[in-house]
Amino acid sequence: MKNRILGSLSVSAMGLGCMGFSHGYGAVPTEAESIRLIRKAYGDYGCTLFDTAEVYAAYANEELVGKALKPIRDKVVLCTKFMPGVFLPGQEIPEGKTSRRGLRNALEASLRRLQTDYVDLYYEHRVPGDSDPGEVAEWMGELVREGKIRAWGVSEATPSQIRRAHAVTPLCAVQSEYSLMERRPEQEVLPLCRELGIGFVAYSPMAGGFLSGKYSPASTFEGDDVRRVITRYDRKNMAANQPLLDLLHAFARDRGATPAQIALAWMLAKHGFLVPIPGMRRDERMAENFGAVDVVLDEEELRLLEDALAGIPVHGDRKDSDIQKLGTVETLATH
Repeated sequence: MKNRILGSLSVSAMGLGCMGFSHGYGAVPTEAESIRLIRKAYGDYGCTLFDTAEVYAAYANEELVGKALKPIRDKVVLCTKFMPGVFLPGQEIPEGKTSRRGLRNALEASLRRLQTDYVDLYYEHRVPGDSDPGEVAEWMGELVREGKIRAWGVSEATPSQIRRAHAVTPLCAVQSEYSLMERRPEQEVLPLCRELGIGFVAYSPMAGGFLSGKYSPASTFEGDDVRRVITRYDRKNMAANQPLLDLLHAFARDRGATPAQIALAWMLAKHGFLVPIPGMRRDERMAENFGAVDVVLDEEELRLLEDALAGIPVHGDRKDSDIQKLGTVETLATH
């Protein structure tokens, strides 16, 4: 596995988003199968970046990831997040989670669940608009100096929030949704990360699996599967977005790759400071996604792909307000 520099951390060029092992995308594997796959990502493919959060299945995902990574804890970069706007069981803090005490309590609880005494990368999960990024950055700096975290980051932050936070305690990474179907970070956030030397972690790089080409308008999504309410998965929008899949299939045929690998190789070629964290819950998906690191698009191929993409509109969106309609704290954050 090739490595990349993510802010102050050296990590594998492809990480593993672990949320789907516990909820969010339909039926989940057994605990034993999930642990096998997480360990396989490291052992067979050299993946060293693993991402979870306290809110994923209300603590259950952290517990699973902690158990899976315990034998190799010192060999991997473990990332988790605290969510200021959501109170989970045991988090009734009078001054709120966006406080020194609230942040410390959340981290200590995550450390227990993850069975570790430090977190490599600790994120503020979906930065609230009414909080002071500089104040949180100061508290994060204290945790870095104490050795409880190695680095910190923000999720779904605005450019002004990023600048304010980074000026107090340098950010290691910004984590936001980014894919061929969600390119808004290209407007301001990605250029800012490049300017400031901050890494970027792309969640949902396969747009919830759509870019793999393995779903059709006839596909159904049940239970807490967030695709029930993401409008990109509306049957009409899936049909309308077929030209994007056709383009990926064409490029994949020419390169002897798969559409998923082209979608991942595209972002890896565009941004050297970016690391995608797709979810992978089957052996074949691991082989496919980690294999994308070896699909290197040259400048001409990237230009041709960008030119073709410019003429293809994307139908549908992914909105937190829609996801929250599922009505459970487990699906409130999604990523």
